[in-house]
Amino acid sequence: MGKYLKHPLGQSVAILVAAYLLIKFGIVYLPPLVGLASAPVPSSVVLQYMLTVIVGIFVWVSDNEERWSKFKQPMHRVMVDPERKMARGVLLVATPLLVAFVTFDRVRPSVSAPVSFRSIHPAPPGQIDFQGRTMRLTGLENPLRSRGSLDEHYEVGKRIYYQNCLACHGDGLAGLGYYAQGFNPVPLSFQDVGTIAQLTESVVFWRIAKGGPGLPNEGAPWNSAMPAWEDFLSEDDIWAVIVFLYEQTGHSPRTWGDEGEEGGH
Repeated sequence: MGKYLKHPLGQSVAILVAAYLLIKFGIVYLPPLVGLASAPVPSSVVLQYMLTVIVGIFVWVSDNEERWSKFKQPMHRVMVDPERKMARGVLLVATPLLVAFVTFDRVRPSVSAPVSFRSIHPAPPGQIDFQGRTMRLTGLENPLRSRGSLDEHYEVGKRIYYQNCLACHGDGLAGLGYYAQGFNPVPLSFQDVGTIAQLTESVVFWRIAKGGPGLPNEGAPWNSAMPAWEDFLSEDDIWAVIVFLYEQTGHSPRTWGDEGEEGGH
């Protein structure tokens, strides 16, 4: 193994593999180890960064004539040397087949019906487990609205939102963050009157705390890519973000009095 890692081609492959693992998994799993929040990385973003890494590798191997010659040597042998005729044949057959398979897998239509009808606002549970304790959602109001200064809670929620939610939901809270187009469905627009304006704050708390993994079956088959933020934020942090969302968009949350008058949802 050490012999291969001393060769420019082996080093390039090692760098490519390490970069992929870091971009694909490191951004998701490393930040929580040091107390930072993380989020899933869309495949389009992974591709963009991998292309940048590949360009960097080619710049590195080609800036020195000796290194460039050593880098090309194994590939030149496979494509030219008579004794590597079998390897050439395998490559000539396997490469088009691999490209065809990947292309077919990406464009083939799905004929299977969804297992259930999807609901944009799935019915919330009556209670949830939050960070080791049971929290009853029915009748629950945002406790920060009756505790301390609402302006202070707004500023705390604003900071948390721009640190953790901006990449997907955007600086205008319209679901237009720079990661947004990498998801299907795209992140919710909080500016839309059909989203948080239709919900109580306890339902918004549930959706933020549990994220996509906490959606019930009626949220399938296009489950949200949002992580379970209870793994990264405290209860007050989530309530503060909710205060910011409603104050910033100008929407008023539904109250449990409204729910009762209309028979509940």
